[in-house]
Amino acid sequence: MKHVHCPGLPLLSSLIAGALLTACGGGGANDGMPQALAQAQPASHARDTGRILIADQFNNRVIVVDPATHAVTWQFGDGSDKAGPHSVVGVNDAVRYGELTLVSGTGIPPSSPPLPGCSDAVNGCPDNRVMLVDRGGHIVWQYGQAGVAGAGANQLDTPVQAAALKGFQGRHGLHVIIADQANQRIIVVDRRHRLVWQYGVTGVAGDGPNQLNNPNSAEVLDNGDILIADESNNRAIEVTAQGSLVAQFTAGGTLDGVAFASRLPNGDTLVTDANNNRVVELDPHDNIVWQYVTNTMPGSNPNPQPTRAVRLANGNTLISDQFNDRVIEVDAGGNIVFQQGALNAPGNGANQLNGPYDAKVIGDFTGLGAPLNGGSMAMDE
Repeated sequence: MKHVHCPGLPLLSSLIAGALLTACGGGGANDGMPQALAQAQPASHARDTGRILIADQFNNRVIVVDPATHAVTWQFGDGSDKAGPHSVVGVNDAVRYGELTLVSGTGIPPSSPPLPGCSDAVNGCPDNRVMLVDRGGHIVWQYGQAGVAGAGANQLDTPVQAAALKGFQGRHGLHVIIADQANQRIIVVDRRHRLVWQYGVTGVAGDGPNQLNNPNSAEVLDNGDILIADESNNRAIEVTAQGSLVAQFTAGGTLDGVAFASRLPNGDTLVTDANNNRVVELDPHDNIVWQYVTNTMPGSNPNPQPTRAVRLANGNTLISDQFNDRVIEVDAGGNIVFQQGALNAPGNGANQLNGPYDAKVIGDFTGLGAPLNGGSMAMDE
């Protein structure tokens, strides 16, 4: 399969090794796959569990930090604003699955003066890839072409978020759901780059049936429905795989810029309300039952536009407070119990971030749905 780096592939978690071995030419546990895969065992990655994976947007990197020391323990992205085999530009999302990290190379748009992380004010700095990256920093699977915006086969335009699925609608093997923002669609692709599902008319922004306006995230729910953050329509929607709208969340019409939405184990929906600088938890009837506002501290950016909020197993919420240049963990009472990055002080030095767009605690899928859409993947799938 094009874009798959098979020689020397490292030991993989059993969650996704079965899906990748088919892409590398194998069909079963010992059918034509690399020796490393044949010997692979489930990988718990205890050394990374509990550490924080951050999409450090304008530093053009994905990092893992140790919350006890704030030290960076792993990094992908060399800081370049040109998309390439060792770089990611304007990264908006990352999630760790065993040995591999799924990374969304969103790119940085044109701006005058240039936005941080991009030297080209006229053309911007595109990326347009979703990539699986191994621990050594090798891209082992990719959808989209570096620096190329499009809507054709194996093309994306400003992908802002992605998640791996162990299958989709009866189809087996690795699939990836992608929020393909500038194409105004959510898509699911398989490991062979085939488009198998889409919601939203390609290139058409709207709020009617099968229409989106700058979708910013998508999550496959346990019931098979898809929860979508429909950013510029100021709503989160739940649609069936057949495209029927079954629920809509607007916090009583008060949401403004829905950057992320996730379904919680209690049935509520956690929404990042970026332009209102807050995170809200909504019950099934669209009532706000909890919220946290990120711009109230002295020295805060007045409009930090938080972009991700993820509920953790301990009941706290991890928030990517974008233009405050920090990632914070807050408890139910609104107390900050952890912070990475200095408030409203961008940088790339020790304990510094620049426009962090996404953060997750490695191994904690409490507020993100079950890993790979529920359940482990056997080696011979």
